[in-house]
Amino acid sequence: MTRNRHYPDDDDISAFRQALRDAGVRPLASNRADPGRRRRADIAAAERRAAAISARDDTAAVGRTSDGRVEAVRPSEFLDFALPDLPRRIRQQLKRGRIGWEAGLDLHGHTLEEARAELEAFLHDAENYRRRCVLVVHGKAWGTTRDYPVIKSHVNAWLREWPSVLAFCSATAIDGGTGAAYVLLRGRSGQR
Repeated sequence: MTRNRHYPDDDDISAFRQALRDAGVRPLASNRADPGRRRRADIAAAERRAAAISARDDTAAVGRTSDGRVEAVRPSEFLDFALPDLPRRIRQQLKRGRIGWEAGLDLHGHTLEEARAELEAFLHDAENYRRRCVLVVHGKAWGTTRDYPVIKSHVNAWLREWPSVLAFCSATAIDGGTGAAYVLLRGRSGQR
């Protein structure tokens, strides 16, 4: 099956506009979007993230992710992880960017502890809102005192430990390449 796109010509556009007029559709008076007020869910998510960051303890982290040593990954290294029983077809769709991500998190500019708290809060929110696939932008900058990308290496370890993560892999070039990762999450009822 081929997928050739049909681009409308002027006659098609005119016929479409006439059909809209015949149906009683009127143009909008203003061409500006009204952003309105922020949704309660967005405000609640921001408050939970702020609470997670402020609640972190400097001596011992309370989250589900480790703060120990992690395996260093190169900036251009492709991240790839999946549970053994995940169907190959789903894994391939994730790698090709064919599973649309529903929410994203950018960890640029965060310290390691801030990134950890943000990621944990983000994953909790994704689970609560039943997100299937999310995007985590970790970057690939080298650490100031270390010779590897610190956030990327830790995200690689943290995502492997998170209970609801079925798989993750580096994103396609359009979504950030090896500086971002698609994360496939377990559904509410535990489905794959």
